[in-house]
Amino acid sequence: MTTVAVLGAGAGGLATVVELAAGGHDVALWHRSASTIAPYSSGQIAHRGILGTGSARVLAVTTDLGEALRGAEVVILSLPAFLHPPLFAELAERRLGVPIVLSPGHVGGALQLRQLFRHLGAALPPVAELSTLPYVARVRPEGGVEVTGRAPQLRCGVLPGGDQAADAAAALFSCRLTVCDVLCSSLSNTNLVLHPPGAILGAAWIEATGGNFAFYVEGTTPGVARVLDGLDAERRELARSFGHELPRLAEEMVLVGTATAPGGGGGAAGDRSSAGLVAGRSSAETAAEAIRSGAANRSIQAPGSLSHRYYREDFAFGLEPFVALAELAGVKTPIAAALLALAGALLGSEMPPGRDAAALGIEGLSLEELLAEVRG
Repeated sequence: MTTVAVLGAGAGGLATVVELAAGGHDVALWHRSASTIAPYSSGQIAHRGILGTGSARVLAVTTDLGEALRGAEVVILSLPAFLHPPLFAELAERRLGVPIVLSPGHVGGALQLRQLFRHLGAALPPVAELSTLPYVARVRPEGGVEVTGRAPQLRCGVLPGGDQAADAAAALFSCRLTVCDVLCSSLSNTNLVLHPPGAILGAAWIEATGGNFAFYVEGTTPGVARVLDGLDAERRELARSFGHELPRLAEEMVLVGTATAPGGGGGAAGDRSSAGLVAGRSSAETAAEAIRSGAANRSIQAPGSLSHRYYREDFAFGLEPFVALAELAGVKTPIAAALLALAGALLGSEMPPGRDAAALGIEGLSLEELLAEVRG
C-alpha cells in the first residue's frame, strides 16, 4: 500500500483516484479550486464505467497543497498543462523530494519541471512523465467521473535519476509501461497531432455552432486528415533525430487503446528502447480511420469555444515546445509552425505563455548537449 497525493480533480485525476483507491492505496486529492472539489468534500468519489460503478474513498480532499503532500510517498500530477508552471514552482519551493509522476507530461513537461526546480535552487526529485493520460474519462455534470477507456500500455519517460518514479508508476497504474527518455514520451503524446489540425481548420465551424458536431468523426474531414498526417510525419522525423523510431499515430492510438485493431504487440514492461511499443500494427491505413475506429472518440463533441483546452493547451504546451525542439535539432516542421502561427493569430491575447526553449531549459543547447541532458 502506498500513500499517494493526486494533484488535479478533473477527469484524469478523479479516474486516477478511483483506480488507486480500488487498489488499496491511501489517496489524498488536491485541487486549487474549492468549487471544483466541493462535490467530493465527503471524501467519496462517485464513478461508473470500465473501472466499475460505486464510490471511491479518499483520505483527504483539499485545496491546501501542504495537507495533500503530507506523508505522500508518490505525487501524481493530472492537470491541464497550462496549470503546470505555477504548481511546478510551488513544489520546488517546498523542496519536494518524493517521486513525481506527470500523468501526462504533455510535450516537455518533465523538462519544464526540471528547469523550474533549477531556477529556484531545489534538488530535483525522481521524475517520470507518461506519454498520455491512462484513461478516457469525463466528469459527470452531477459530480463524479465516468471512465470509458483505459490504456493497455503507455510510454513512461524518465529524467536521469528518475527510475524510482518510473517504478512507482508501474506499481500504481495497471498498464504496461515502456520506459524511455522524456523526448520519446513527449513526442508520443497523441494530442500533439490529434487536436491542432482540427482545432485550427474547424475554428469557424466551432465558433458558428458552439461546437455542435463530433470533433473526431465529423471534424476529421479528408482535408483535415491530410494536414494531420503531415504533422504526424514531422513528429516522427523529429523523433528520429533523437534516435527514436516511433510508430504512426494510427498505430500509437491502437497501443494506448483509443483505436482498435486485430492482434496486439508491443514491448514488455520495463523495456528501455524506443522500439518497445512499435511492434503493434494497426489495421487502419490512415490516422482518420484510426480515429473513427475508437469507440471512445466517436461521441466526443467539438469544443464549445476557443477557450477550450484544445486551444489553451495543445498549442502553447504541445506545438510550441515541439517547434522549439525541432529548431534545436535542425528538423524542418513547416506544418507545425504554420498551425502554431495561426493559433497565435486566432487566439490573440488569449494565447497563454507556453513552453518555449527557455521554459524547457534547452535554450542555446546543441543536439548532443540536449541528449546528454536527458540521458545522463
